[in-house]
Amino acid sequence: MKTFFALTKRNIKVFFKDKGMFFTSLITPVILLVLYVTFLAKVYRDSFASALPDGMSVPEKLVNGMVAGELVTSLLAVSCVTVAFCSNLLMVMDKISGARKDFLISPTRKSTIAAAYFSGSLLTTLIVTYVATAACLVYVAVQGWYLSAGDVFLLLVDVFLLTSFGTALSSVVNVFLKTQGQASGVGTIVSAGYGFICGAYMPIASFGKGLQNFISLLPGTYGTALMRNHALRGVYEEMSSQGFPSEVVEAIKDSVDCNIYFFGDKVSEGAMYGVLVGAIVVLVAAYVLINYLTSKSHRSIEAIARKTKRKSNKD
Repeated sequence: MKTFFALTKRNIKVFFKDKGMFFTSLITPVILLVLYVTFLAKVYRDSFASALPDGMSVPEKLVNGMVAGELVTSLLAVSCVTVAFCSNLLMVMDKISGARKDFLISPTRKSTIAAAYFSGSLLTTLIVTYVATAACLVYVAVQGWYLSAGDVFLLLVDVFLLTSFGTALSSVVNVFLKTQGQASGVGTIVSAGYGFICGAYMPIASFGKGLQNFISLLPGTYGTALMRNHALRGVYEEMSSQGFPSEVVEAIKDSVDCNIYFFGDKVSEGAMYGVLVGAIVVLVAAYVLINYLTSKSHRSIEAIARKTKRKSNKD
């Protein structure tokens, strides 16, 4: 256990000491902020306005609170996964530098090394995402605060679960990567594409029916929806208290992806949590299995090498 904690501590230190790796993990949030300034704010406002009946006016503070909630949940939903991929690059960098070989020839169990990579990536990503969450909550407070203490707590839980999902997914992917080019390629694809397929950049409702059905199969979609529900619950309650018809509130929820439909059937919050937790369990199990099979393969190769060496010595 001491070795596990020592390796985890080492991985966290290396991540924050490597300025290139650390700042790379912050690229996606910065890109999202630029997108927001340029056109996402208008997309969110237009999506909100399209769900309102003609002639219905909404207080500016309520609109600002709505848009701010969408922005911060988009930023957090994307960051939880993309930052995890960046922090998990240490696994690949150690292969390139030869540090992984040094670990493997030491008495340390290969399962301990793999677990330390996972825990180190999870903790570093949580540090970054929770700092981002704090900054986002300050922004929401400036724009229009409608969150309760319970909503904030659930938002923190959502960040933890989505970060765990991102760490598990990146661990399964990165275990197969061996070169800087492969790592850069995967990082670029994830950074560019994940925000679209999880509903962070554009509302899923704006896509075609076929694409909506495909996106409903992806666990990250439900993580984004959970964040949206908890960040905007106070806004919806304020709308109801101001006399908004329930049909209008539901239409707004549909337009901003708080309501997710699985092939036409509305998915409950409990089911969303079930999908997300289930995906984490499956990915962690896959990571464990891959490392077990890899370790078994290495032991077989080492045994053959020793047998061959003994045979050559006899000859």
